[in-house]
Amino acid sequence: MRNRFLGTILTAALMPFAAAQEVKRPETIGGHPNFNGIWQAMNTAYWNLEAHPAQALDDFWGLGAIAAIPAGKSVITGDGKIPYLPAALEQRNKNRSLWPAADPEAKCFILGVPRVTYHNMPFQIFQGTGDVLMVYPFAATNRVIFMNDKSEPAADTWMGKSMGAWEGNVLVVTTIGMNGKTWLDRAGNFASADLKVTERFTLLDSDHIRYQATLEDPKTYSRPWTIEMPLYRLIDQNVELLEHKCVPFADKLLYSDLMHLEPQQKNAPDPKKARE
Repeated sequence: MRNRFLGTILTAALMPFAAAQEVKRPETIGGHPNFNGIWQAMNTAYWNLEAHPAQALDDFWGLGAIAAIPAGKSVITGDGKIPYLPAALEQRNKNRSLWPAADPEAKCFILGVPRVTYHNMPFQIFQGTGDVLMVYPFAATNRVIFMNDKSEPAADTWMGKSMGAWEGNVLVVTTIGMNGKTWLDRAGNFASADLKVTERFTLLDSDHIRYQATLEDPKTYSRPWTIEMPLYRLIDQNVELLEHKCVPFADKLLYSDLMHLEPQQKNAPDPKKARE
């Protein structure tokens, strides 16, 4: 009787733990690794792909330490630098000087490839036995990875056309046909409409992907270059994507002249009062 009682107590104690465990995921789908899930990059590549120190955003001094760029290591393989051509480097510097107003992210424009992957919001992969779908909260972006349709895209778009193939256990995705209006991060790094991105998704285990993306653009770079980072599957109980309908947040930026608004620091606190 005593052992039965102890067994009942132990079972009751373990029930919440068991309930919190995720149903076992199949390791493969159609003979390929199972990428289904919600994934996120855990780094500062969305601020700057290259190495960068912590920096203040002087235009937003009213937010204090909240408005600061976190330090980050480069995610670029090799020397850690983007190999810009001289004219392209000048354009990157101009982009940087005009941030945030010139950043497509600030305007709620679709982020493009590869930026959409390491944005600071998670994304979800839906994988079956045909095409692969990737869904992103920011600007309600959907991305189809065409596994059989290898035709040229009909027109340039923000996300271009992504075509996938399996190389052993690696999902290789080639994206072309982007419109050249996207940036790669908030530091003004960019590419032209000639950009070709080749991504490699390698499942290291059930909760980690090795993500690599090689960028080729002879109008902008002196050679192809590659970024690499891990992606982490979110394992929170009842995890799900939450919408980020950003269009209303961009209205004042896009239409401030029509709305007769002063520059964005109009409502900033008085510096003298802030020091008191």
